[in-house]
Amino acid sequence: MKLIDHAQTLALGKGFRLRWEPLQACHVLLYPGGIIELNASAGWVLELLDGQRSVATVIDRLARRFPGVAGLEEDVLAFLEVARAKSWVE
Repeated sequence: MKLIDHAQTLALGKGFRLRWEPLQACHVLLYPGGIIELNASAGWVLELLDGQRSVATVIDRLARRFPGVAGLEEDVLAFLEVARAKSWVE
C-alpha cells in the first residue's frame, strides 16, 4: 500500500460515523456493532476529513488551530496511516 500523500482526499470508511459524545467528553467512531473512543487529536483530524479536503488542507487547518506544535504534520500523517490500515478512513 502506498503512503498517504498530501494531495489525497480522505473520508471516513464505509460504515463508520464520527460523533461527539458529551457524556464521555470525546469524539467516538461508531461502526456496526461497536464504538471506538478517540483521543482529542484523533477526533480533530477525523472531523476534517470530508472526502473533499486534501490531506495538506487538513494539516494546514490543524496548524492554524494549534500554532507552534512541533511535529504536527508527521503526527497527522502517521495517524492517517494507522486509521487507513484499520479502515477508519479511505
